[in-house]
Amino acid sequence: MHRVFGTLMALALGVLMTTAPTLAAQSTTAPEMVRHIVVFKFKAGASEEQIRQVTEALVALRTKIPGIVSLEHGVNNSPEKLNQGFTHVYQVTFTSAAARDAYLPHPAHKAFGELLGRLGVLESVFVVDYAPAHD
Repeated sequence: MHRVFGTLMALALGVLMTTAPTLAAQSTTAPEMVRHIVVFKFKAGASEEQIRQVTEALVALRTKIPGIVSLEHGVNNSPEKLNQGFTHVYQVTFTSAAARDAYLPHPAHKAFGELLGRLGVLESVFVVDYAPAHD
């Protein structure tokens, strides 16, 4: 009985040792989604209509630029009051870092930047990108 158990354990260990490197290689070769977080601080004089224009134009990028998996947005509602005047958050999820990199110079994204310039309503912006951790 001990001999059978030992043989099965050795066989299981062998399978694990030969498949683990293959599984690890698969997980590193698949492109990882990238989240692109954009947070706007609008100028005090920005109207609700102008802010709506900005949001609608950014949301429209979802259908104009390939590689966007989803686009969410919202207005800060944290009770912590640590937002430093930044109020509007936009999260764009891309299929990969390459898709994000193609988005940045895309003509539709450039046109969005031009709209922001014409409206002149942004006081500040910050951007953070990351690949979600899979713990």
